[in-house]
Amino acid sequence: MTNGTTTEPADRRVRVVLVDDHRMFRTGVQAEIGVTDRTGVEVVGEAADVDQAVTVITASRPEVVLLDVHLPGGGGAEVLRRCAGMLASTEAPIRFLALSVSDAAEDVIGVIRGGARGYVTKTITGSDLIDAIFRVRDGDAVFSPRLAGFVLDAFSSTAAPPVDEDLDRLTQREREVLRLIARGYAYKEIAKQLFISVKTVESHVSAVLRKLQLSNRHELTRWATARRLV
Repeated sequence: MTNGTTTEPADRRVRVVLVDDHRMFRTGVQAEIGVTDRTGVEVVGEAADVDQAVTVITASRPEVVLLDVHLPGGGGAEVLRRCAGMLASTEAPIRFLALSVSDAAEDVIGVIRGGARGYVTKTITGSDLIDAIFRVRDGDAVFSPRLAGFVLDAFSSTAAPPVDEDLDRLTQREREVLRLIARGYAYKEIAKQLFISVKTVESHVSAVLRKLQLSNRHELTRWATARRLV
């Protein structure tokens, strides 16, 4: 996410909870959009995993939740499942906007099926994120440009997507690392993009190779390309 916050009218306010397992990222978002007098956004709570998210959302009853897709405890989809009653409230429904580094079709479709009103990637500017928050609060659906097609394709098709048993063996984080490896990223680049250590990236790659019974990153790249995951 890059700079570019804008000034909102004094009477335009929205209460937001930030859910992301990276404290530095939450701090950055808070600093960029959470100056209420300038942006109209009031950050009323933060959470780093599924259990914390459900607790904070239940206690603070925000209007919008910025939700990361990959979280300890089951991911963004689990937060949506456990907050289903608050999404469906007729009096004050809570809107969820996914904010993730992932641009994978299965991640986008998964949280939208779970009830999220939109999905934007972490490359979004501060001003565009503020706009997206208000639009979602008002009932609009908001997507980063290339992601909208995933949703249209998924919901216009009557056929269920085929199950890939090999892919299902991987955790959500392992899928992210797999996709970036297949795109040619170095371990250091992956670590920086996912806000994790190089050692953690290496551990994820080892786990992926073991689960898929592959020998090296070249085989991994061919495997991912054949399944159109790149």
